[in-house]
Amino acid sequence: MLALTLLALLITGVLVSAVTGQLDISASEVWGSILNRLGFSTTLAPTEDVVDATLWVVRFPRIVMAIAVGASLAVGGALMQAVFGNPLAEPGVVGVSSGAALGASIAIVFGVQFAGGGVAALAFVGGLLATLLVYAVARAGGRTEVVTLLLTGIAINAFAQAGLAFVLFLADTASREQIVFWQLGSLAGSLWSEVVVVVPLLLVGMLAAVVLARQLDVLALGERNARHLGVDVEALRIVVIVLVALLTAAAVAFAGIIAFVGLVVPHIIRMVLGPAHRGLLWASAVGGATLLLWADLLTRTLVQGADLPIGMLTALVGGPFFFALLYQQRRKSGGWM
Repeated sequence: MLALTLLALLITGVLVSAVTGQLDISASEVWGSILNRLGFSTTLAPTEDVVDATLWVVRFPRIVMAIAVGASLAVGGALMQAVFGNPLAEPGVVGVSSGAALGASIAIVFGVQFAGGGVAALAFVGGLLATLLVYAVARAGGRTEVVTLLLTGIAINAFAQAGLAFVLFLADTASREQIVFWQLGSLAGSLWSEVVVVVPLLLVGMLAAVVLARQLDVLALGERNARHLGVDVEALRIVVIVLVALLTAAAVAFAGIIAFVGLVVPHIIRMVLGPAHRGLLWASAVGGATLLLWADLLTRTLVQGADLPIGMLTALVGGPFFFALLYQQRRKSGGWM
């Protein structure tokens, strides 16, 4: 039932996003344009070139990017909660968001290029390196503990924020504004060339996560029990953290920092479906895609003629939800200290 509801909301969101904008486009023109691109002759196809161009150059890339980024963040959050055994965990814990922000700011201020790319490429590399550094430092003692990972992530986040502050100090006014806007998150200006980077990484990460679902179910019983049942906990943790880094870094690189999607979506899905990870991962992907698609639609329509930062909107929703979760967790553990 939940899967059908989320799928219906996702399909509805795609259609509403396609027809909504400064240029009025009917639902029949949307379907006609899609059928026309698939090679079917139809009278529903748009008669004006500007309508077809608006759909395929502006709106459809943005819709697909919202779906891919939302799914990536939600699956990354579900994996983080599984490996930490904590419903309050989310991808930013391992430094991927702050690392990406530092990489993006360096690209913006100094014009650094990597692999033919600029801001997005450096953001991806920064997020990936920050996550790998967290794991390497946490494992320096020979074995990785969840608490050590968490504390190391906090330290790396602080270091990256300090680096970001230094880069902001060196930047001119225009670069500072660009960095601030990038950190707020936005899907405006999404391109097909960006979509074809994020979507394959999402598919690979999703399939790998589903393959690991059974081991994650066993890990939920506790590390000691998981080892007795034949799960290589250390290897599983390595693979999961790499998957989280790839999924989140790819999403953050092109969309900026979008908070709380990786926390809110998998937690709600787990409350409804239970802890079994195979269904949880698929439902989280659809739920994250749906949430971000509708959030992006709101950023385009709440203020006429303006495109609000999507990270601001998700934070406004996710912040109170996080406090509610924290309060619930504290009550279960015996009250506030």
